[in-house]
Amino acid sequence: MLPWSAVCLEGHIVHNWKVRWFILRQNTLLYYKLEGGRKVTPPKGRIVLDGCTITCPCLEYENRPLLIKLKTRTSTEYFLEACSREERDAWAFEITGAIHAGQPGKVQQLHILKNSFKLPPHISLHCIVDKMHNSSSGIRSSPNMEQGSTYKKTFIGSSMVDWLISNSFAANRLEAVTLASVLMEENFLRPVGARSMGAIRSGDLAEQFLDDSTALYTFAESYKKKISPKEEISLSTMELSGTVVKQGYLAKQGHKRKNWKVRRFVLRKEPAFLHYYDPSKEENRPVGGFSLRGSLVSALEDNGVPTGVKGNVQGNLFKVITKDDIHYYIQASSKAERAEWIEAIKKLT
Repeated sequence: MLPWSAVCLEGHIVHNWKVRWFILRQNTLLYYKLEGGRKVTPPKGRIVLDGCTITCPCLEYENRPLLIKLKTRTSTEYFLEACSREERDAWAFEITGAIHAGQPGKVQQLHILKNSFKLPPHISLHCIVDKMHNSSSGIRSSPNMEQGSTYKKTFIGSSMVDWLISNSFAANRLEAVTLASVLMEENFLRPVGARSMGAIRSGDLAEQFLDDSTALYTFAESYKKKISPKEEISLSTMELSGTVVKQGYLAKQGHKRKNWKVRRFVLRKEPAFLHYYDPSKEENRPVGGFSLRGSLVSALEDNGVPTGVKGNVQGNLFKVITKDDIHYYIQASSKAERAEWIEAIKKLT
């Protein structure tokens, strides 16, 4: 049984919000009036959880991000608002367990899910980004302030996680953080401000993307101004319209899991972009890329594993730092090849 605590409940007759004291007992959620900080007995009401469905996070109220929605077997809806994300998720997990209490396999599945780190299979990142840009159901960008600076068209990390779960792209917060990190790694999203940028530099794998209300993110430059499919096509055409200067296979370190993958890199000029492709996919579409304007490129020392590089990867390494301070670690097959790539990139920065 979850320790009892105060949660805000929306009324059914007058749709105002009232603080109620909730206690979860087996398959029933009891709620009490509060007077003088104490619960008043008997219970004001009860919610029988048999046959209930739960939605968490519930995003039906734009200004109330900490909601849980319960829908009973008779289609009565209850909206519960917690005082923190941690409390909301704890209640949601325990209520979900109570709903499935008569199904031991389901309960075991929930506990496995809570502690798992699994990315949904066959998921299209482009499909997710398209839905994120939807004007009615996508991620809402707005001005956000951090340490006295205002950043336009940004969203907070915890809202991103809520949105991915609410749209069934992830089953839990760990999966959502992983998926958000992949979107960031593949240059669909980028961190904004000291809090999220600091997480990128920290090297702590568990906290590259922050499920946090103080961490700010925005769409990467190639996608944040997207308005229509026609504009997206013209923008992609613009990025890929440059003359190919150099191409070849290099290994690249991921931003989230820090694993190394072989990518086909294509360097273009006018405009200057470096794109990389997944050689295992048939479609000739970049999985990532960035503008070289204002970038810095340099070789990394060959004696030992350089700072920022994960795993026992040594030799023929170089680093590109974009104007947005995103670091890309890349490995060539030889010193000569590394020197050629560095020289070619330097000419375009």
